[in-house]
Amino acid sequence: MTNHSQTPSPQDPQSPHTARRWPVVLAALVVLGLAAQGIWSRYSAHAALEREAKSASTLSVQVVTPQRSTRALDLVLPGNVQAFLDTPIYARTNGYLRKWYFDIGAHVKAGQLLAEIDAPEVDDQLRAARADLANAEANYALAKTTADRWTQMLQNRSVAKQDTDEKVGDMLAKKATLDAARYNVSRLSQLQSYERVTAPFDGIVTARNVDVGALIDAGNGGTAQKELFHLAQADRLRVYANVPQAYAQQIHVQEHAYLTLNEAQGKRFPGIVARTAGAVDATQRTMLVEVDVDNRSGELLPGAYAQVHFALDGAATPITLPGNAFLFRPDGVKVATVDADNRVKLVKVTLGTDFGTRVAVAAGLTGDERVIVNPQDAIVDGTPVRIVPAHGEHKTGAANAASGASAASAAGATQSASDSAQAQGE
Repeated sequence: MTNHSQTPSPQDPQSPHTARRWPVVLAALVVLGLAAQGIWSRYSAHAALEREAKSASTLSVQVVTPQRSTRALDLVLPGNVQAFLDTPIYARTNGYLRKWYFDIGAHVKAGQLLAEIDAPEVDDQLRAARADLANAEANYALAKTTADRWTQMLQNRSVAKQDTDEKVGDMLAKKATLDAARYNVSRLSQLQSYERVTAPFDGIVTARNVDVGALIDAGNGGTAQKELFHLAQADRLRVYANVPQAYAQQIHVQEHAYLTLNEAQGKRFPGIVARTAGAVDATQRTMLVEVDVDNRSGELLPGAYAQVHFALDGAATPITLPGNAFLFRPDGVKVATVDADNRVKLVKVTLGTDFGTRVAVAAGLTGDERVIVNPQDAIVDGTPVRIVPAHGEHKTGAANAASGASAASAAGATQSASDSAQAQGE
């Protein structure tokens, strides 16, 4: 009788054949696991390299947003400082300069004597005119007495009316001669008064062009060299500036302005817009504006160069961009913007005032665009770009390179482990 309980079953875990298969199965599982890990590592490294290549092929750019100042725009223009009154003083009579009383830099009052002119011809003419006046007065007095007497006799019919009319007519002629003599004396008296040169207003003597004994000619003779003195009233100044056409409508009378000078750094001299030309010069396309400045302190000098600052409305301030954001193309000035799909879109703009580091954009932008700074000259519409922060492009590239290198190292290590496991299994 056969004992079947002693025969080993194929499903018995203690079977020698089954015991020999377990190490092979475990080794195969290990090899498969290592192979799968190596394949995944290679795939990850390849994907990282592809991402790095795609990132490197995409243009990295930095962008800025157009800015509009929240404060009023300070329009700065060159200005010419002039005295409120500036007059050359000429002689009105011929002669020789007898004496002068004030030199350059002297402060004088209106009516104060500046110089005296010696004109003996005028004095003699005045004496002769006064003598003629005395003669005319005597002749008129005699003619008037005679006419009165003949008029009384005519009432008594003692003389003829014709003779009386002749006497009255002679009196009237003598009266006209007397009037002419008086006017001549008055004219020569005025001419003689011009021998005394006086100041027409309070001011400063800025030039003295004659000396004692110099020959003086009446009038200016059409040449500025013949002026005796030059007088300027500098306690109040006129400052003229040419405002560009783009800002002419924003300058109004009685608005505040101020001056700055290079030699007076940090100091402002307040002024008021006194008047404007009200028209744009056809040649320069500017409007002349006068700013009046109080200069009772005497700190400003007439004839100096100054910078005039006008405060414009904040709503009128244009949007500005850095100077390195513009592309100068044959068809006009453009800026490269980045749309919602991170692609380049070239926009044509109109430039306004150049403020140095920034330039105003008069038209073409709304203010919410992303504008590329330092764009490449060959950039075109539709170019895909990647926006990086300022000074961040180098760091991002370095990080991507390090990531790629780490992935490649991991893939190499995994492949080495897989090869080693396969060798052990064999």
